[in-house]
Amino acid sequence: MSWDIKSIKKWKVADHPVGSTIPVGGNALEYKTGGWRSEQPHWLEDRCTHCMICWIFCPDSSIQVKDGKMLGIDYDHCKGCGICATECPKDAIHMEEEEK
Repeated sequence: MSWDIKSIKKWKVADHPVGSTIPVGGNALEYKTGGWRSEQPHWLEDRCTHCMICWIFCPDSSIQVKDGKMLGIDYDHCKGCGICATECPKDAIHMEEEEK
C-alpha cells in the first residue's frame, strides 16, 4: 500500500477522521485505553520489594506509586503488554488471561 502525499501541505485537521488526531494536548488521562488487552498483570504484593523497575519500564504509566512504593496497577490505562512482568526481578508480577 502506498499513500499519495503530494498535497500534504494542503491537508487540514478536518480532512482526517477524529480517531487519527489528538484534539487537545495533555488529555491522556481522559481516555481509558486498557479495554482491548487480552492479558492483565497480577501483582503479588508479598513478593514485591518496591524496586520500581516495573514503574520505570511501563510504557503506559500504569504502575501506581506513592512515596516510592508500588500501590497497584491502573487497569484503565494498562494495555497488557507484559513488560512489567518480564522485568520484575522478584516475579512479583505475572500475566493472567483477561476476564471479560
